[in-house]
Amino acid sequence: MKKYRKAVFIVTYRKEKNKVYYLVLKRKLHWKGWEFPKGGVESGESLPNAAKREAKEESGQPPIKIKSYSISGKYKYDRELKDRPGYFGQTFNLFSAEIKNPKVIFDKKEHSSYKWLEFDKAWSILNWPNQKNCLNIVNKDLKRNI
Repeated sequence: MKKYRKAVFIVTYRKEKNKVYYLVLKRKLHWKGWEFPKGGVESGESLPNAAKREAKEESGQPPIKIKSYSISGKYKYDRELKDRPGYFGQTFNLFSAEIKNPKVIFDKKEHSSYKWLEFDKAWSILNWPNQKNCLNIVNKDLKRNI
């Protein structure tokens, strides 16, 4: 029986001179385009721990601040993925993660490059509507707290 894989979306950002910059990664595994860090939840792992682990794996540095949002969703894969047998899509829970260093070390099997962008530019190059919506939510929250 096929099922949804449990995952986390992590809108990753850094602050510099009262501006917020968002990390976007250029995906090359499973599809091509721009996304923010995300990843699967391991068996027995809590959602916050998965978000911390994935933020570090996808940026190369541990987050200095992490926040959970009461936002979740799901989507189906456009095809069967060989490295995810038994899954036909993913559920996700939204987190944000602040990191300090603009130098990002990413997994070259999954991504080919990265950019730090202000909200408008980040929003415009994200490929998926659910990620654009998540970026909107985090950006509004951060603007309230700057």
